[in-house]
Amino acid sequence: MLMTVVEAVDLALARALSEDENVVLLGEDVGRNGGVFRATAGLRERFGPRRVMDTPLAENLIAGVAVGMATQGLRPVAEIQFMGFMYAALEHLVSHAARMRNRTRGRITCPLTVRMPFGGGIHAPEHHSESTEALLAHIPGLKVLAVSSPQTAYGLLLAAIRDPDPVIVLEPERLYRSLKAEVTDDGVALPLGQCLTWREGDDVTLVSWGACVQDCLLAAEQLAENGISAEVIDVASLRPLDMPTIVESVQHTGRCVVVHEACRTGGFGAEIVAQVTESAFASLRTTPRRVTAPDVIVPYLKLEPYYLPGVADIVAVVRDVMESS
Repeated sequence: MLMTVVEAVDLALARALSEDENVVLLGEDVGRNGGVFRATAGLRERFGPRRVMDTPLAENLIAGVAVGMATQGLRPVAEIQFMGFMYAALEHLVSHAARMRNRTRGRITCPLTVRMPFGGGIHAPEHHSESTEALLAHIPGLKVLAVSSPQTAYGLLLAAIRDPDPVIVLEPERLYRSLKAEVTDDGVALPLGQCLTWREGDDVTLVSWGACVQDCLLAAEQLAENGISAEVIDVASLRPLDMPTIVESVQHTGRCVVVHEACRTGGFGAEIVAQVTESAFASLRTTPRRVTAPDVIVPYLKLEPYYLPGVADIVAVVRDVMESS
């Protein structure tokens, strides 16, 4: 069925609720209103208020209750309305959810899924366009996934809900309704910790996640018109990170460009560049490069197009990489 990312999220949640009675949803407005992006539309009516629960506007409460649920046999799927609102929840995610298996020597696990819309492109005010995935990926004990299409929204979300440990699922806001693709409701989850290669190429490896994957695919099409063959790799899982797939690609192409819309300094792209340099140095024909947002707070809508990296930025950097090697 042809559907958007937000529809694929709703479909995956409905599948999970149907398959496992221990799966419950909670968050601000996820019940009666179907979520701020309508990603949970119709689920309260279908599965009832005991399994699709509205909460107060309190992220620390949402995370704390979800951790408690997860340690007592449930599989909660908690929604944080926007990534910029997650900071109040970090105490529970970092100090408790991520450490539960280790703290109890494996006696208690924490099968918790946290969904967060992230990234810019929808002309929202501050706190609504954050891309601080590097902060989450730095925490041992948390798994961090990033959706890039309707297919990955369905498959990664199912994988997260079925996992025995806490998983953060990041959903790019600007792709929620701007992208449609065929999604089959077959219950098949995507494997965690595995990159997805969406396009093969010989000249340069483009590595990205979230909405920027689609920008990389468009850039690859433009580059192909000029005789440059770009391989496009969707990280999909920031933690655990599938570096062997990325390294193998860079060893083949000899060039690497990492693209993300988070700001440059301390961004997750720096980690990928570091590991590529460590593992594929002998194969590199030139220095790995990054295409990122600048080191400033996400601006309001009039300046947002100048802040977000786009297709033209990716094409320009790749052409420079080709000329310098």
